[in-house]
Amino acid sequence: MHDAHPNTLAVHAGQQPDPATGAVAPPIHLATTFRHGPAGERLAGYEYQREGNPTNDRLREALTALEGGATALTFASGMAAMTTLLESLPAGSRVLFPDDCYSGLRMLFTEFLPERGLHVETVDMGDLDAVRAACATPVSLLWIETPSNPLLKISDIAALAILGHAAGAMVVVDNTFATPLLQRPLALGADIVMHSTTKYFGGHSDVLGGALVFARDDAFARKVAHRLHVTGAVLAPFSAWLTLRGCRSLGARMAMHCANARKLAEFLAAHPAVERVNWPGLPSHPGHAVAAKQMREFGAMLSVELRGGREAALAVAGRLRIFTNATSLGGCESLVEHRASVEGAHPRSPQDLLRISVGLEDARDLVADFAQALG
Repeated sequence: MHDAHPNTLAVHAGQQPDPATGAVAPPIHLATTFRHGPAGERLAGYEYQREGNPTNDRLREALTALEGGATALTFASGMAAMTTLLESLPAGSRVLFPDDCYSGLRMLFTEFLPERGLHVETVDMGDLDAVRAACATPVSLLWIETPSNPLLKISDIAALAILGHAAGAMVVVDNTFATPLLQRPLALGADIVMHSTTKYFGGHSDVLGGALVFARDDAFARKVAHRLHVTGAVLAPFSAWLTLRGCRSLGARMAMHCANARKLAEFLAAHPAVERVNWPGLPSHPGHAVAAKQMREFGAMLSVELRGGREAALAVAGRLRIFTNATSLGGCESLVEHRASVEGAHPRSPQDLLRISVGLEDARDLVADFAQALG
């Protein structure tokens, strides 16, 4: 099964019929505690929900298979996955982060990680010479986000893995935007993949979750698992079940997401009111060649920078009718967000930028909505 196409894995991994009943849809195990022997013997392999749950184990199996890893952990959110991983590093560790990344990660590494004794630096991960220079000093962990949020910058995972490993670093890739159906970082040399499963895995804007998939079931993977069990940022069984259900339709949804994104990006790139479209599927995108090398398709996230600055961006966002102004991404509905307005007191996104999550509506309607909003 692990050799099957990712679309097949998405339908079948972790989805085996229930052995007790033959049910094709996986059951939900909501129990918080499990019967054990007088001396604590785990009669069926479980003791307490925080330390393990059959529904979560099915999801972990699916994520491991989809990313081609050795083991996986599931978390209450993507931020919980990031935090648990990074706080498992020893004090004094030096960590390199991308200059363009999810604002929650930026808050984590600017406000909290220094308190834990971690040395944090940012670098343009698309500039291999800059990364090489940063890696002249030993590095504990190199964090890659590709495509990045919200500028859709592309980083060469294989090249960065070589540089990171030469500096003694573990290489982590946030694969949320791409999903393993479009990009498999572990096959390109990464050590760990992170997902906000809230997004495309859940797929319906109704379940929060996060995950880590490890290339090796080694001492560090077990250290992160131990921290998860002790600190308790676990994924609830019902959330695990909803995410597992989302896996079944992931292939079909990603195909339509990507097809819609291409049509919208090409329309926006030709519009006179648009200064720039950030989508790696456009040949004009500076990361197009690398993206074409390491991705099956170019994803359904894009951002657009408008002539006229902040006022123009807000006006367009306010005139859209099908696109909903909302945070998050990866759901069936198309979303738009003025990122600078939601990034807090110190926004990093350009004021003229709208981030777009292209959904599953008819592409003609999405294009027409932007056409009327742009005027």
